[in-house]
Amino acid sequence: MPPPLVRPFGPDALLVEVADAVAALDLAGFVRDAGLDAVEVVPAAETVLLDGVADREAVAAVLARWRPGERDHDGTVVEVPTTYDGADLDDVAERWGTDRDGVVERHAALTFVSAFCGFAPGFAYLAGLPDELAVPRLATPRTRVPAGSVALAGTWCGVYPTSSPGGWRLLGHTRATLWDQARPTPALLPPGTRVRFVPA
Repeated sequence: MPPPLVRPFGPDALLVEVADAVAALDLAGFVRDAGLDAVEVVPAAETVLLDGVADREAVAAVLARWRPGERDHDGTVVEVPTTYDGADLDDVAERWGTDRDGVVERHAALTFVSAFCGFAPGFAYLAGLPDELAVPRLATPRTRVPAGSVALAGTWCGVYPTSSPGGWRLLGHTRATLWDQARPTPALLPPGTRVRFVPA
């Protein structure tokens, strides 16, 4: 298999293009395990940013050894207590061809993986929703989504760490603190974390 496409990204960074967020998470972990000399390794939806790269030839050598899907993703499991009372619960139920209880059952049965963080401190893009359960974003975003809202957009799941505008469809809410600078790891759901939503 050919190595992934690599693009220069500024004077000392490289952007590696991959198939999807799961591959990006896989590659980021592989690069870190390989001990590549980089200031930061940042996975995203279909890319991995290698910032502060000291040796570009070393990057090529590491990427040539990477094989997607060979790494073990048995990361820490975090259970997020969730009250399923979201404003879009009935809409999602209709799209899924079920009722509210059916949405709760399907959502709570899934194990998500935090692929990357962005949008706001502590907001993790959680991969794991099957394609057949994908839901579109709202045509017009809400001006205010309450902190702790559990939501879906496309095949992503996420939890809003603070009150903010947003266009994801709301399933419910949690009282879990997504971002706390007093913790050793401020983000509750850093990349690689496995996540299960538990009906409260």
